[in-house]
Amino acid sequence: MSELIDNAGKKREILKDLIRRLHGGQSQNEVRGQLQHLLGSIPYDDVVKAEQELISEGLPAEEVIKLCDIHTAVLKGSIDQSGAKEAPGGHPAHTFRQENIALNWEAGALGSLYEKAAAVDRGGSLNYINEIRAHFNALMDVDKHYRRKEYLLFPFLEKHDITGPPKVMWAKHDEARALLKKALAALEAASKSPVDLRKLVENDLKPASDSVLDMIYKEEQILLPMSLDTLTEAEWYEVYRQSDEIGYCLYDPKIQWRPESISKEARESEPAAASGRIQLPSGSLNAVELAALLNTLPVDITFVDADDTVRYFSQGKHRIFDRNRAILGRKVQLCHPPHSVNIVERILKDFRSGAEDSAAFWIRANNRFIHIEYFALRDENGGYLGTIEVSQDLTEKRRLEGEQRLLNYK
Repeated sequence: MSELIDNAGKKREILKDLIRRLHGGQSQNEVRGQLQHLLGSIPYDDVVKAEQELISEGLPAEEVIKLCDIHTAVLKGSIDQSGAKEAPGGHPAHTFRQENIALNWEAGALGSLYEKAAAVDRGGSLNYINEIRAHFNALMDVDKHYRRKEYLLFPFLEKHDITGPPKVMWAKHDEARALLKKALAALEAASKSPVDLRKLVENDLKPASDSVLDMIYKEEQILLPMSLDTLTEAEWYEVYRQSDEIGYCLYDPKIQWRPESISKEARESEPAAASGRIQLPSGSLNAVELAALLNTLPVDITFVDADDTVRYFSQGKHRIFDRNRAILGRKVQLCHPPHSVNIVERILKDFRSGAEDSAAFWIRANNRFIHIEYFALRDENGGYLGTIEVSQDLTEKRRLEGEQRLLNYK
């Protein structure tokens, strides 16, 4: 098409002009048609540069945030990904993308449920509401994905003078968080009294799940390719090293990533705490010894802090219940199915108030006798520090009889 503009600088000026027209009230369809007619496709980095330049030239960031979704809708199908880099397994960008796959699956499952739920009357909606709520509980995990972007990725982009897009994206994160909380509150209310599911979906549920999907598109098409072009391996390695502290979203990276460009000395000094000793009243251990000790105990341990956030779980060779690092940093209530959350809440409430100090359960699973006990963790003054869950397979021990006084490894 002869009208297509090839010069990169001119392309950005045209793109900026089209965005200004959107802000001036011109229709999305008209601007999209002009964009495709004049520009064809747009390299992902030009989108970022155009947005950054507009803010630098005086277009209020608040206005860009307000119309960010309209920009994205107009640009869909026109962003050129041909020059985008691939990230190896374990790399933070690879982890972000794997999390997006999981989030996209949850949101896709919700889309199917919305259609089914809309076809039932009010009285038959409860099963769908419980199923929908389980998927929204999973979507709430996106907070860790967003926090890794906000606290680890965005600061490095800002060091490279990319300040506008992170600011806009952070505001969109907050919008998504608010919509997800609103949707969960609406689902909680709907589980207690009949509702019009069509209105619930239209007013509360779809806007929330759509906000997650829209952010996935912005990340995959623009943010991650641009970040891979911008950050050095040393900067990505800092993102990688600090990611465990915040945690992961619906995905647990299995591959350790250590770029060759990072010096051997830097890599070997990574677990800084491993060389120091943790002093306790009855002795001391370093981090490696402590991890090995906890993983060797014949029980599974999970620790939830005083704010109901999952902070730690042991990684013994034969875990009874699966755990992965995606639960770290997540509210414990969101790690349980809706029908059991009330039990979790009661235990935490009784532990926090001091009314109780432990709660025990035992079940049969796969022909094994499993004992599960919860303990309140308290400081020396009785202050509540959190809760630990201790699970143990007692099948073999229940069969013991008599005594064994002689050494027998069997």
